[in-house]
Amino acid sequence: MSWLWPSLVIVLLIFQGPICTCSSISDLFETWCQQNGKSYSSEQERVYRLKVFEENYAYIIEHNSKGNSTYTLGLNAYSDLTHHEFKNSFLGLSSSANDFIRLKTGSSSAGVFSDVGDVDVPSSLDWREKGAVTKVKNQGSCGACWSFSATGAIEGINKIVSGSLVSLSEQELIDCDKSYNDGCGGGLMDYAFEFVKKNGGIDTEEDYPFIEREGTCNKNKLQRRVVTIDGYTDVPQNDEDKLLKAVAKQPVSVGICGSERAFQSYSKGIFTGPCSTALDHAVLIVGYGSENGVDYWIIKNSWGTSWGINGYMHMQRNSGNQEGICGINKLASYPTKSSPNPPSPPSPGPSKCSMFTSCGQGETCCCGWSLLGVCLSWKCCGLDSAVCCKDGRHCCPHDYPICDTSRNLCLKRMSNATIVQQPQKEAFSGKFGGLIYPF
Repeated sequence: MSWLWPSLVIVLLIFQGPICTCSSISDLFETWCQQNGKSYSSEQERVYRLKVFEENYAYIIEHNSKGNSTYTLGLNAYSDLTHHEFKNSFLGLSSSANDFIRLKTGSSSAGVFSDVGDVDVPSSLDWREKGAVTKVKNQGSCGACWSFSATGAIEGINKIVSGSLVSLSEQELIDCDKSYNDGCGGGLMDYAFEFVKKNGGIDTEEDYPFIEREGTCNKNKLQRRVVTIDGYTDVPQNDEDKLLKAVAKQPVSVGICGSERAFQSYSKGIFTGPCSTALDHAVLIVGYGSENGVDYWIIKNSWGTSWGINGYMHMQRNSGNQEGICGINKLASYPTKSSPNPPSPPSPGPSKCSMFTSCGQGETCCCGWSLLGVCLSWKCCGLDSAVCCKDGRHCCPHDYPICDTSRNLCLKRMSNATIVQQPQKEAFSGKFGGLIYPF
């Protein structure tokens, strides 16, 4: 693809991070790998990813060179994935979303949308400016977008009602909400709201952190009900005026089609499609505005800050399509809250490993020696919610759960089989062995 290189200067506009003075696609790829912490398990895998990267780069250049689009594409952390791989790994709205299976019937938690006339609908609104939106999160290769959309909506209404912005636990929903939702296999926001209502609240992200995979429900943390909701309300299907009124009151969960190829490389501008209205992804509307006569929604995604506008997208509204761009008007809902949160739970005490052994607060029990599946000797890893390595001598942070004791590394595996090395962290208790933690 030597035809690309006369246009390489365009990369200075679309490549996120330090300027790359690259003379070849290989140089550009190497710089991209360094900036995104990418390494590969074999040279064969690296060569294949370079080919995929080059094809994605060509697609980006082709789109941006048209000059008549309202949005721009760019390189990001997903630029070494084929579009098929991306679709299969980074979505996660339940397939039942397109059948509009909701819990309104027979559910005491579901409310009826009230189109009250006194809703103040300003010409533009950004709930981030009002402190009702937490930082952009990253679902990784766990298809639990529904949980991120749901927690984002609950975080928003909790801030509006209580005055406190608390980041809530997607992992609790992934591990424990099994009546309807399916963890990393997909789910719906209404079901998540129903779960939180019936559970009497939800724990914080800090106390029950995200591990990018399904785990066993932690019953102790399930009882740490920090933020509560009273129920939830569904916005009438395909009614953009009512959706606007809902967003004027609080952040709103919505389903969209996130599987279009342009989504993978979206960088900035107002996304106008083309886009299917078959729902397969969940996001959060956190506001709206207009630019050059084009109205848009402000969308918070869960693909990290390297994607889009630091993790956000502007998506066209008032497009003339009843279902909205990418079906955004089809499946909108939001949690309701008027009751105060319960008193703050006491700080967690020691972690009990067995009848005779405990580890301190913020530590994880790991088995140092076992016989016939029974742990005979426990050790304490100085990390909260850590992954215990099979050698019985090391542990890794929950977000880098793969133990490579031969290389003294903690790693995580992405959907395209790449392995990302854990960033350097401070030692604990004077014990630190490279990037893997001894105990």
